[in-house]
Amino acid sequence: MNTSRTRRGLSLIEMLAVVAVVGILSVLLIPRVSEHSSRGKTVACDLNRGEIELQVQLWRRASGSFPAANLSDIGALTSYFPDGLPVCPVDGSAYTIDTATGRVLGHSH
Repeated sequence: MNTSRTRRGLSLIEMLAVVAVVGILSVLLIPRVSEHSSRGKTVACDLNRGEIELQVQLWRRASGSFPAANLSDIGALTSYFPDGLPVCPVDGSAYTIDTATGRVLGHSH
């Protein structure tokens, strides 16, 4: 008679230990991930501002004047913004410029 049994699966204690370790790791990692996500959005906004200001200067060089404050004229041309005019990834708002300087207004997150 063969009295040895092969084990399949985990015991209750082993399963509880795994759940506890996963819980501790998630408590430690979730705040860090969300912090990096918000920092990434701020960096993306800064990059968008720089790209818009560059395209505004190119527009000024080609036409002799700055585009409209709401960027409606430059945003309609795919030669300046092939993927469309970007919006702020932090709050979803549209970018506007100062028509005297060509600088993006606000968005100092």
